[in-house]
Amino acid sequence: MGTLGELERAVMDAIWDSAADSVTAYDVQDILQTQGRSLAATTLLTVLSRLEKKGFVVSDRSARPHRYRAVASRAEHTAELMHEVLVGAGDRSAVLARFVGGVSDEDAAVLRRLLDGGA
Repeated sequence: MGTLGELERAVMDAIWDSAADSVTAYDVQDILQTQGRSLAATTLLTVLSRLEKKGFVVSDRSARPHRYRAVASRAEHTAELMHEVLVGAGDRSAVLARFVGGVSDEDAAVLRRLLDGGA
C-alpha cells in the first residue's frame, strides 16, 4: 500500500472513523468539517481517486454519488507500515529493541501475551 500524504491521511482517518461501511465524498467532507477542516468536494474526489489508485480504497461506481470503502482497517494499515520499516531496517534486532524499550508496561504486556500465542 505505501505511505499517505497529509491530506490523504486526513481522508483515510475520516473513512476509518466513519460508522458506515462505505462513504461518499460528501460524508467525508462532513466529517472533516466537524474537525475544522473545510475542503471542496472536487478536492475530496481527487484525493479519493488517488487513494483508489494507491489501493487504499475501492469505489462503488454503480451508486450515485459514488461510495468508497477502505480496503484495510486502520490497524491493518499500521501493522503493514511497521512491517515495511522492519524489513527496511539494517539491524532488525536493534530496531525491535528500541521499539520494545519505548512501549508502556501495558503495551509490553499485550506484546508478551500475543507472542505467547494469546489473543
